[in-house]
Formats: sequence, structure tokens, C-alpha cells
Amino acid sequence: MAFEQIRIARFRNIEETELELGAGNIFLLGENGQGKTNFLEALYCLSYGNSFRTHQDRELPMHGSPEFLLRAQWREINSPAQEQISIRYSIEGRKEIRINDKLLSDRKELVAHNPAVVFCHEDLAFAAGVPEERRFFFDQCAGMLWLDYIDLLRFYRRVLKHRNIALKTDTFSILDTLDEQLAQYGHEIMAYRKRLSQLFIARFPQMYELVSQLGTEVSIRYSPSWPLDSSKEEIMALLAEYRTKDIEAATSLSGPHRDRWIFTREGRNFAAFASTGQLRLASLILRIVQVHLYAELSAAEVRCYPVLLLDDVLLELDVAKRRRFFSLLPAKDAGAQAVFTFLPEEPWREYADESTIVYRVSNGRFSREESR
Repeated sequence: MAFEQIRIARFRNIEETELELGAGNIFLLGENGQGKTNFLEALYCLSYGNSFRTHQDRELPMHGSPEFLLRAQWREINSPAQEQISIRYSIEGRKEIRINDKLLSDRKELVAHNPAVVFCHEDLAFAAGVPEERRFFFDQCAGMLWLDYIDLLRFYRRVLKHRNIALKTDTFSILDTLDEQLAQYGHEIMAYRKRLSQLFIARFPQMYELVSQLGTEVSIRYSPSWPLDSSKEEIMALLAEYRTKDIEAATSLSGPHRDRWIFTREGRNFAAFASTGQLRLASLILRIVQVHLYAELSAAEVRCYPVLLLDDVLLELDVAKRRRFFSLLPAKDAGAQAVFTFLPEEPWREYADESTIVYRVSNGRFSREESR
């Protein structure tokens, strides 16, 4: 899948631009603060309907503008038909998302069309941050691979919210009903997470070793709050057993919202002694596995890759690791599209070829440049 053309109007510091894109690699060159990341953010919004940098849509319009517009054309691999997506937002809070002029009622529908995977500095939290950050990553992966997971997680969170309110307000009479629902949704979430974890465990160690050359295996372990492979009935029994503690704490102390993923090396918690560079690489490899899993599990007849958005994430890798990392990226002849940001002084030409599309970015303006 690949964006072929994009129009951006009044988005962040980009007043008006219309660019030709296409499959393969696209390089954005420029100093910090010129609009490179804003361009990636626009593509991400077109893939998911929201930003990866803020939850507040009102922060996205250009300063002084009451609205923004994003519009793009894309084409699926080996498909002659070009499709269009547009997002129009007004400062009053109205946001319209359309695919081929059809108004979407749920952002979930976007994931099935042209998903993207963003690699950014904040991803370090997936390896070095609190458990909530890793839950966010694996939930995002599961939702991209299995659309049903998105609704399942919504249902679970809704029941969890009602249960916590009941615990806080002493409305204990409804806990039995809520526990049954929580056990049902939680049981299904654990099954998805178990499968996802197995898929990562089968791929992450080899990819990490290929780039890092550490010589010892770095892997991932899924550590659920409830015992793995518990039945719904067993989970309900656990909730009943924990109820007194939940009432005392006025919150739900167990469940998938407390699940953990742990990076391990030689049986130890890798995050506890790894360097920042090693953890940064772990976060990059998580994203690479996410990209390849989407292609492997795609229902399409031809393997389809999400759009890759890489925001200055190669700066902390030495030259050898960069080259090994590039070897893990999907090939452009497979229809994959990757958009990279570079500072002008970086050796970006080493990674470019004749087909690479290069834009220089300055103050929200884009100018085409030769790749060689």
C-alpha cells in the first residue's frame, strides 16, 4: 500500500502543499522544526484519523486558522483503482473523515484501508517505560492485525470503567453482573495477547540479534495479571476472591489492564541493566516486527505492508547498525512505502537510489531534490 499524492492545507506549520509520493523510499531533509515531523503526522492522521503526537485535534490547525484539510490518493498493490481519503477539521470540533466521498462513522474503518506504522523517539517508552506503555504498543499491534480486537478492547474498558465506579460508590449489587462481563471480555483479550506474544517471540530475538550483534538472546515474555489459559469461570472465581481487596482499594486490581510484557536477556529483566541505545534498538525492532506481521497476516492475496514513517530514529545507531536495520525493512519492489526524515548533515545519500523521492523542507515548504 502506498500514498501516491497528498494535499495538506493549514496543518501545523504547513500552509498549503500538494506533493507526489509513490511506492519506495521518500526522504525529507531539513533542520529541526521545519515541518518534517508535521508531514509524517499528516500521513498518520490519514491512516488512523488522529495524531501520534497529541490527543487534542484543536492543536493541529495552523496558528490562526479555524480548520485544516488533509487529502490523499493511494493505491493498493497490483490494483488499477486509485482511492481517496480526506479529513476536514474545524476548530468547533467537527471532524469529517471520508473515503471515496463516503463519510466514515468509526475510525476503525481506516485501519482496514491504509495503515501506517510510525517510528519515533517516544517509542523508547515501549522498552524503557512503565507497563502501560507496552500495553499501548501491543494493543495497537493487535488492533491493526485483528479489527475485532478494537471493539473487544472498547467493551472491556467500558465495563472496567463501570466496575470501578461501582467500587468507588459502594454500588456492590451490580458487581456480579459486571464481573461476568469483565471475565468474558478479559478472557478473549488474553487469548489475542497470547497469540500476539507468540508471534513476537518467534521473530523479535532473531531480528534484534541481527542488528545488535550482542551474542546473547534478547526476548519478550508476556506476563498476564490473571493466570494464562484461565477459563471464564476461573476468572470469575478470581474476581470474587479479590473483591474485598478491590473494594478496599476502590479500583480493579487485576485484569488485562494490569498485564505486563518484559524484555529478558539470559533470564534477567533486560530493561533493568540495558543501555539507552540497546533499549532504543529494542523499540525499533518492535516496530519492524509489527510491520512484517501485518504483511504476513494480511488477508490480501498479495502481501501488503503498512506505510512506514521513520522520524529521525536512525540518529542513535552507528553506521553498521543502520545498514543492518535497513536490511530488515520491506523491499520497495514489494510495494512498500517508507518515509524517512533526515537532518541535512546526515549521510542520507548512502541510503538513496535513483528511485528515491527527496524533498527539502524549510518553514513548512517542500522542494524536490535529486536523490543522487
